[in-house]
Amino acid sequence: MNRRHIKWLPIGAALLFIAYQYFSSEKFVNPETGRKSHVALSVEQESALGLQSYQQILAQSQIIDSGPDLERVQRVVQRLAAATGAAGKDFDWRVSLVQSDHVNAFCLPGGKIVVYTGILPVANSDAALATVLGHEMAHATSRHGAQRVFEQNLAQTAIAGVAGSLSDMDYQKQVAIMSAFGAGAQYGVLMPFSRNHESEADHIGLIYMARAGYDPRESITFWQRMEQANPAQPPEFLSDHPSHGTRIQQLESWMPQALEEYNRAQAR
Repeated sequence: MNRRHIKWLPIGAALLFIAYQYFSSEKFVNPETGRKSHVALSVEQESALGLQSYQQILAQSQIIDSGPDLERVQRVVQRLAAATGAAGKDFDWRVSLVQSDHVNAFCLPGGKIVVYTGILPVANSDAALATVLGHEMAHATSRHGAQRVFEQNLAQTAIAGVAGSLSDMDYQKQVAIMSAFGAGAQYGVLMPFSRNHESEADHIGLIYMARAGYDPRESITFWQRMEQANPAQPPEFLSDHPSHGTRIQQLESWMPQALEEYNRAQAR
């Protein structure tokens, strides 16, 4: 790389702005794990964006407003919401059941939950459904969305700085370097962050389901079914989610803590 083609001022400015973003951002301490992180949105901003997305999704979906499936979903969410403790006490928890073949469910910031009917045959018991929903609700209480926005903001600032520093370079070289830099940020930084968020949500979701009185050992059975239903996963380093096998191993390692919570819940 020819050094005279590199302008160092944009990189320096980007580094200064990254430092400003880092030190001026809000800090968040997860009440379940004690993990400290930085977030780019306030709780109020997160909740407003979550509600807006929730309303948009419902406006475009076929909502199920009665029946045993809806009652089961509502029952599980109610118990899990009570188990979130201080982390979820100010959330406006809502849940909607959507007619869809998608094998999915998610919880938006602020506690707005969408469950697709396609996941119910796989989550075929209250405990299995609690495995899924506890995980999704843990994403919201852990403020993972605001953390991802913060991480993406830092990555975009870094990419802009590098792009500015290469502006005098041959165009083909710029494309090659920026492609490599972008791939490095994606696979070396953003995806590992996302996998860590998924693992943290698995851990906290396991505690929530146990605290709500659902046998946490059912989470292992659920993920074994998911592994059998979808054995052809991409390599873990190319995915923003841990592999099913990794998830099962991690859940087993957290099981003693979860069983303590479950036994306390059973004793009440």
